[in-house]
Amino acid sequence: MSYSLLISDLHLDPVRPEHLAALERLLADQAGRARALYVLGDLFEAWIGDDDDSDFNRQAIAAFRAFSDAGSELFFMHGNRDFLLGERFAADCGGTLLDEGTVVDLHGTPALLMHGDSLCTEDQAYQQFRAMARNPQWQQMMLAKPLEERRALAQGMRMQSQSNNANKAENIMDVTPAEVVRVMNETGVRELIHGHTHRPAVHDVDLGDGATGRRWVLGDWGQQGWWIVADGDGLRLESWEIGETR
Repeated sequence: MSYSLLISDLHLDPVRPEHLAALERLLADQAGRARALYVLGDLFEAWIGDDDDSDFNRQAIAAFRAFSDAGSELFFMHGNRDFLLGERFAADCGGTLLDEGTVVDLHGTPALLMHGDSLCTEDQAYQQFRAMARNPQWQQMMLAKPLEERRALAQGMRMQSQSNNANKAENIMDVTPAEVVRVMNETGVRELIHGHTHRPAVHDVDLGDGATGRRWVLGDWGQQGWWIVADGDGLRLESWEIGETR
């Protein structure tokens, strides 16, 4: 198992079963072959708590469990849609939750892993919501509500988010370059990998004092799926049609 994979922003939702089917094919094909899979947030369009045992959620968990049971490591990171993912979910999948801003060794390449929403510092309204949603007391209050009430709240939040984003300038919803430089210099890495912005690309980053790095942006899953392959030769950003087998 000489390579690892990184994905983000699948936004799994029962109304889009083709994305779960694509994930199941990917996991079945890579189980026991890939050393590790890193899921960098927004795995689900909405996650209202680990006690939501819908058929759809159980199907996703079963696919991850088969992957980890085959000997491949599995890591999850919170996104802005699934910040209520907990230790129970990770354990059921046979995986581990990672903190935002974790540095990992990807086959000899140190890389900073993030979902990416914390890098969008110009979007002050969203950052205020993010601070609230990541507050343990707020999360406990949410998780104490009945499942049906949480489902309704999640639907309302999604609609509000779509409405808010429709009126925001494009640059506000992208990362802030100075924040990228700050976190990369603070952690001492030359490679940063994130999702969130739905703008897949590889960007050169001027880190100052003659140092340069790269910012790898994973795409969201729509008609295409995206992943980064990490092996002894470095990193590669790749995509494929969702209907294809990987």
